[in-house]
Amino acid sequence: MFRIFVTVFAGLVGLVFGSFLNVCLSRWPAGESIVKPRSHCRSCGRTLAWWENVPLLSWLALGGRCRTCRARIGLRYVLVELAVGALWATIAWQTAGRFFSLAIDSHMPISFSPPFLEQAAATFFGNLIFTWLLVGLAALDAEHLWLPDIVTLPGILLGIVATILRGDTRAPLLVSLTSPAFAIAIAGGLILLIRWIYWLVRLREGIGLGDAKLMAMVAAWIGLSGALLSFAIGVVLGALAGVAILMTSKPRDAEPARLTKLPLGTFLCLGGIVSVLWGAQILSVYLHWAELSRP
Repeated sequence: MFRIFVTVFAGLVGLVFGSFLNVCLSRWPAGESIVKPRSHCRSCGRTLAWWENVPLLSWLALGGRCRTCRARIGLRYVLVELAVGALWATIAWQTAGRFFSLAIDSHMPISFSPPFLEQAAATFFGNLIFTWLLVGLAALDAEHLWLPDIVTLPGILLGIVATILRGDTRAPLLVSLTSPAFAIAIAGGLILLIRWIYWLVRLREGIGLGDAKLMAMVAAWIGLSGALLSFAIGVVLGALAGVAILMTSKPRDAEPARLTKLPLGTFLCLGGIVSVLWGAQILSVYLHWAELSRP
């Protein structure tokens, strides 16, 4: 019962934070403040009533349109709220499950020592913050092909702090192969290497610097193995999207379709979300398969 309560509560709070994230996603590209003015219709400028700001429910009640000017409220609003709510609920469900599994496996009460509580809290709240950032970056890149430094650079610092609080690193931050600094350098450097090779071959930019900073942020939060898994998933998803665009384009649109810019950052963010939720299981299955495949 407690696990269900925590999951539902986290999901509802996630809807609220998803609503706030929508404010950021709407105002950042326009260079507006996220604090004032109050929430308003982006079309007619009318200030919204309190009941028009209820996450998800207001969008459904209004039929996805402003009640004054009838301008359409983008589907992104409800998708972002649902995404954050669902992710936070999933993280809460997984965290509560691990907590109870630890209690059962140990056959004794869990020690609520300060180090244990600190690491557990850092993992839980860190995953909430990280997925919130990933949803925001995924939406920004999908809509504007933009991964702003105002999110990625602080995100890298927050990831390093979260890694330290989780106790994932014991060695000095700058010299260990398992340190956040090493993971950030390799993950970000991978994108820069691909970017450089693409420029040599095509003599034009194919991957933005924002993607490199995003990969560095992912590595800061979930380590090098998690970042590489995120990259692999993102590349596969991007390739599938590219194939879908080519297959659904008409013959006369074939050339423009081949030149379509895909939001790589969006796919990398999706890969990062999968890695946070199920990365350990995926890597475990892969390593087991690789072991079995040895002659």
